[in-house]
Amino acid sequence: MQEPVAGWTGAVRREASDDAIMLGLLDAVERDPAVTQRSVARELGIALGLANAYLKRCVRKGLIKVGTTPPRRYAYYLTPQGFAEKSRLTARYLADSFSFFRRARAQCAELFVVAAARGQKRLALVGDGDLAEIARLVAREHPVEIVGVLSLPPGKTRLAIDVSPVGAVDAVVITALSDSRTLYEAALAAFGAERVHVPALLRVHGTAPGASAGASP
Repeated sequence: MQEPVAGWTGAVRREASDDAIMLGLLDAVERDPAVTQRSVARELGIALGLANAYLKRCVRKGLIKVGTTPPRRYAYYLTPQGFAEKSRLTARYLADSFSFFRRARAQCAELFVVAAARGQKRLALVGDGDLAEIARLVAREHPVEIVGVLSLPPGKTRLAIDVSPVGAVDAVVITALSDSRTLYEAALAAFGAERVHVPALLRVHGTAPGASAGASP
């Protein structure tokens, strides 16, 4: 095995910190387009100058666009590239997080309680992977049944659903770590807000009224 070059560990740590700042900035802008550089710096625990530098970097990379709102204030918006980058960073963060299993288990349990209270017993997962496996495990402890996994084929804007092997589906749970927002919006269009649940750890904001969200991270 090749020996790591000098400074390799530090570079990895800086990269992780860079990803965390980028994800925090993109997340803050999605939650509130009127966010200020000062509030971002305070939320992320970084210097104001550093927040300004990262914001300019995101604008240059086409992740954020800048608009103006009266009176003479800036508004920041995520571009499609920004949403894609946020999804990538979120998936990477969750995969590397030691607390992922604990958070995912707690939030899935909360979602299943909400679903059962609504009379939604037959649930389908949207997206396969680690989160889906945790959801399947947790579902055994609740009066719900995971009847299958749904996906969004390339080029489609609505979920392609074949429920014939399993029968009717009462609701769906978003469990995709990548493209979570795209799948969430597609699920809303296919099922309606009352029948779509999404764990808070996926950082999908703008949850429609009536849609379920998991416990806060």
